[in-house]
Amino acid sequence: MDYIRFLGDSFDYTKEALWGRWVRWLLLLISVVIFPFIYGYGVRVMNGAKPAPELEGWVGLFIDGIKLIIITVVYAIPIWIFAFLPFAAYFIPTSATVTPATGPEPLFDPGMGIVVALGFIALFLVVAIVVGILATFAMVRFSRTGRMREAFRIRALLAHIGKIGWLNCFIALVVLTVAVAIVEFILVLVPIIGAIILLLLMPAFIIFTYRYIALLYESAPAPA
Repeated sequence: MDYIRFLGDSFDYTKEALWGRWVRWLLLLISVVIFPFIYGYGVRVMNGAKPAPELEGWVGLFIDGIKLIIITVVYAIPIWIFAFLPFAAYFIPTSATVTPATGPEPLFDPGMGIVVALGFIALFLVVAIVVGILATFAMVRFSRTGRMREAFRIRALLAHIGKIGWLNCFIALVVLTVAVAIVEFILVLVPIIGAIILLLLMPAFIIFTYRYIALLYESAPAPA
């Protein structure tokens, strides 16, 4: 998989979308604050529009943004659940009482609680990766079809991801995350002005990310 091509294409797409188009840039900055609009614009980017779409049809943008937020929240639920389990695995066993005469005593050795918690942490990482990849493809599938139910056709999503390869998808998303994080980190190191530039570049980061995952989605034909 040509990750460098994904990065290059996404950069060119973002540059064409914003450079010299200051009104669009300003409107996207406002949309970041009223965030359903920026999510709705992301739907249009992930839909494969090229060049980048204009900011129009604001009601549609808002509705699509709300739908995309709902999709991401639903996919985040299992991650939240598994994030809680390590704490429950440690604190529930070690806080239980067994005899009123001696006061509170753990039902299990605290060391065992730690081992169980570490096991749940490992499980959480696996679940987070799997659900994260599924959610990414679900967002694009919704954007391409315009139907929310398509975002939850798990069999179709699994088949699509399988064509590309789970490892390829994971590496592609890591490359994206690292690339964006490096730029953001460099900007944060610049006193005062770096934070301002980072804020101004938020639309660029968002467009870049959505275009990148759209390219990843397109790297294999999506099931009907």
